[in-house]
Amino acid sequence: MSEAAQYSVRDGIAVITLNNPPVNGLGNALRAAIMEYLKKAEGDPEVKAAVLIGSEKAFSGGADIREFNKPREKPDLSEINDQQDAMTKPLVAAIGGFALGGGLELALACHFRIALPKSQLGLPEVRLGILPGSGGTQRLPRIIAMAEALRMMTTGNPIAAERAKLLGLLDEIVEGDLLEAALLFLAKLLKEGRPRRRIRDMQAKVDGDPKAFFAQVREQVARESKGYPAPLEIVACAEAALTRPFDEGRK
Repeated sequence: MSEAAQYSVRDGIAVITLNNPPVNGLGNALRAAIMEYLKKAEGDPEVKAAVLIGSEKAFSGGADIREFNKPREKPDLSEINDQQDAMTKPLVAAIGGFALGGGLELALACHFRIALPKSQLGLPEVRLGILPGSGGTQRLPRIIAMAEALRMMTTGNPIAAERAKLLGLLDEIVEGDLLEAALLFLAKLLKEGRPRRRIRDMQAKVDGDPKAFFAQVREQVARESKGYPAPLEIVACAEAALTRPFDEGRK
């Protein structure tokens, strides 16, 4: 397999290390490696849990801009996310630096997320006039408050680790060596027998009447976006996260 990622096992925990500098862009080789190693971890009876980790400077910055003019090969990120959802073993994203765009969507499809204190998390696609393409519009409103999810997605502004922890997007903020912290987190989780926590199984909620909430949001977003379509399309997708099953809302 490509050197775009590495695989090792430590004390029964599979470590999948993203290695596509400078920002761990999710190019063809890296996506293929992630998929292979997720399946390898799932199929190994000696493996009890797994961690996805990048570098301390970058978990993943999303799409690999060096491949924008190249044919996109399988698997795509949505297929990787489906494999993450299918994992019967706990899977944690260990975030250093930043998790942006598809990088955050990769982390959202893990069962748990930890990060270093200076990490940044965001879905900046709207700044390019597009939508998060791999379930981000469905997962983010299920794990944090709808209003906060909409703010992140319609502005494209990232949030700091401390804010992400407060909102519930992160399970822990850790100091020191990120991999060691991830291994300790998973060891504790396994000892306690905590179940997997799939965001796709959670229910998105809003305070008050949903119709009134989204009417107000649309009015505000239309005013602030000055007619650009992507922010309003994001609002529609987020509303689907509230009213439709996960797979239907993702279409």
